[in-house]
Amino acid sequence: MKILDTKYNPHELEDRLYSKWEEKGYFKAVVDKNKKPFTIMMPPPNITGQLHMGHAIDNTLQDILTRMKRMQGFSALWLPGTDHASIATEAKIVESLREEGIDKRDLGREEFLKRAWQWKEEYGSTIVRQLRKLGSSCDWSKERFTMDEGLSKAVTRSFINLYNKGLIYRGERMINWCPVCETSISNAEVEHDEKDGNLWYIKYPVENEDNRYIVVATTRPETMLGDTAVAVNPEDKRYKDLIGKKVILPLMNRHIPVISDDYVDSEFGTGAVKITPAHDPNDFEIGLRHNLELIDVMDDFAHMNEHAGIYQGMDRYEARKKIVKDLEELGLLEKIDTHKHNVGSCYRCDTVVEPKVSLQWFVEMEPLAKPALEVVYDKSVEFIPPRFEKTYLNWMEDIKDWCISRQLWWGHRIPVYYCEDCDNVMVSEVEVTKCSACSSSKVYQDPDTLDTWFSSALWPFSTLGWPDDTAELDYFYPTDVLVTGYDIIFFWVARMVFSGLEQMGDIPFSKVLIHGLVRDDQGRKMSKSLGNGVDPLDVIEKYGTDALRYSLVIGNSPGNDLRYYDSKAEAGRNFANKIWNAARFILMNFDEDIDFSHIDRDKFEEPEKWILNELNLLISEVSENMEHFELGIALQKIYDFLWNDFCDWYIELVKPKLYDKHSDKRKEALYVLNFVLGQALKLLHPFMPFVTEEIYMSLKHNDDSIMISTWPKTEDENNYPLAAKDMSIVMEAIKAIRNKRAELNVEPKNQSNLLVLTQDEHLKKLMSASEQYFIKLAWCKSLSLLDSQEDIPKNAVSVVMQGFEMFMPFGELVDINKEIERLESEYKKALSELTRAQSKLNNEAFVSKAPANLVEQEKSKIEKFEEISKTIKENLENLKCM
Repeated sequence: MKILDTKYNPHELEDRLYSKWEEKGYFKAVVDKNKKPFTIMMPPPNITGQLHMGHAIDNTLQDILTRMKRMQGFSALWLPGTDHASIATEAKIVESLREEGIDKRDLGREEFLKRAWQWKEEYGSTIVRQLRKLGSSCDWSKERFTMDEGLSKAVTRSFINLYNKGLIYRGERMINWCPVCETSISNAEVEHDEKDGNLWYIKYPVENEDNRYIVVATTRPETMLGDTAVAVNPEDKRYKDLIGKKVILPLMNRHIPVISDDYVDSEFGTGAVKITPAHDPNDFEIGLRHNLELIDVMDDFAHMNEHAGIYQGMDRYEARKKIVKDLEELGLLEKIDTHKHNVGSCYRCDTVVEPKVSLQWFVEMEPLAKPALEVVYDKSVEFIPPRFEKTYLNWMEDIKDWCISRQLWWGHRIPVYYCEDCDNVMVSEVEVTKCSACSSSKVYQDPDTLDTWFSSALWPFSTLGWPDDTAELDYFYPTDVLVTGYDIIFFWVARMVFSGLEQMGDIPFSKVLIHGLVRDDQGRKMSKSLGNGVDPLDVIEKYGTDALRYSLVIGNSPGNDLRYYDSKAEAGRNFANKIWNAARFILMNFDEDIDFSHIDRDKFEEPEKWILNELNLLISEVSENMEHFELGIALQKIYDFLWNDFCDWYIELVKPKLYDKHSDKRKEALYVLNFVLGQALKLLHPFMPFVTEEIYMSLKHNDDSIMISTWPKTEDENNYPLAAKDMSIVMEAIKAIRNKRAELNVEPKNQSNLLVLTQDEHLKKLMSASEQYFIKLAWCKSLSLLDSQEDIPKNAVSVVMQGFEMFMPFGELVDINKEIERLESEYKKALSELTRAQSKLNNEAFVSKAPANLVEQEKSKIEKFEEISKTIKENLENLKCM
């Protein structure tokens, strides 16, 4: 047996133990038809990423579930991997090139991609190393990257399958354009925030009617250069006579029609709106209904283009200022109002996006959304907690076609080829060099790449070998639990569900465990701008990995945000110290050749029976809590058991047995200590894997590692309900005595006899048999039973319990003369404070000039010290009568 070091040092053992686990192959999951599979797919972090608190909680929860299921006998696969993160990674590489004075376009696509792969090799493994530091028990032999050859094959196959079914198409549609990332982004990638802005009221002259104008209100004057109509509601009497006429577009002098459309809200602004089909999604729909011209006045960098007249080359906001100034000078700006409105920004770079009509590739969503909704309606896919179903359902019920093409070089290139000679379009898994229609060699591939989420949507099955029919895919799919944050339900969760149903014919997972954000100690979201981020690696360095994991789980419940406090991690470290020191104490009492093979359970005394019974209850409750994903509750119960029941009570109760080297009871106590601690450590292991492994491997058992030991089960032979009830009576009595002594400020060295009065024969036997526990834990000299009320000594302190009463002679607890001196001193102080407060209130100058709150404070003091002096006086009188 190994004796633990004097002090618990997490840094000494964490790397060593993790290396041992990996070398032994404990993380690996294999296809084993004799076992049930349990599968979790790690949400793949970006290769640009550093471990942050979001990763820490996400992967801690996954690791807890995986470790538990592994111990329960499942073939537990937690498959790790990373995402190529097209927009984020390309932005990083472009920034790196810029620092070298190189422009992406000058470098060219092929050379740029070489740089991208170099970046992936250099930085992509960073977060993987950090996840190991977190204790993640992933099957690293199955690690995947979204641009691996196999996963790329899956992406191409999925695209072709959807295209052949008519669910992928190319067309000119209104999309969201990020002028900084220089690519289209999907609706899900736009974050909307309410911001302060303005409403500019602009006068459009009515054609052939001098001094008559129609006034429109707009939040974006720069887009007016692309106006092709002004719209009013057909029921709006103010504009009835203008419908069908034309107005002159200011600054551009273009004549545009006044149209009527039910979409227009007569109550907003002036009731007349400018229609710019190329720069607003609602205007685009109106333009389609009324066959209006599309005039795009901005380039891909949000600068005004050749259609913007004299404003060409200006940034959109620079153009806005110049347009407003020019309108003022022409007398065509009626007024400016302040106005709050929703502004969409790119979720990656926070740049305000431009709605823009563009030729892009889309997935038709309605046919895919319908079955994806059904599996949530019928609970085939369950959200934990259930309230997050609404987020999913709202998104899917109002789904728009998904723009999947991105104007980037890093990513999966769209597998479509075009013939320059005959315009033939070919979709192929392999490179096309000759046109299938005219045999021309003038063939080129679509330059765009696919949205990152297109490949991530396939993650639960592409990682297992799809589209090939592999043994792993057959065994581990569908997966069991997806653990993720509520912020990517529509980004990723929804897309995995409809992709799994479409490509595999089955749901990708049955449970979606949602966790919240980790916020700072003030409840604020962690961000670079606030500088309030907490680096998990710093916490690990300071307190250890187990302490960090503890801090992220304790007191937390699914779906709720949690605040990170340093004190939580400190509490986790203190907990590890507590069980470490308890284990050291137990091991120091082990004999070298101790043998527990012939323990006679019939000789167990009440404390042994009690702790075994409590352990049974703990195993049952924790197992149930964890199956219901109540991980915070489960950890709290394990903590309470180990800290209170095991360390503070059971160890203290059995110390006298341990010190008696010749007692048979000593070996029985050591057996129970070893067994109970081992079982409790198993329950704790998924939460705090390192400290539990190190301690467990010092105990007496036949396991090679706690990681591959068997998850505890309740055992009928450890059910001792009567003994547990009796011990709870004894422990409550001990606590009551301690509390009474504390009330009286009695020092532990002042021991007294304990006298017990009861008519209950069972309680008489119980209290008498428990004398040693009262001597040890309640600082009693002895315990005696009283026959009647007449035997109660005068001046005894009474402690009333259910069914019995306990008495302690006051003179044995307190030196009466010294106590009288102390109380007399306290009485003088109380009277002095009372007199001081009364004199202030008797002073008219103070009462008239002092603030009301100070006067009230003095009144409160009078009440307080009157009560204190009265109580002390009564206590003094009682003492003097003794």
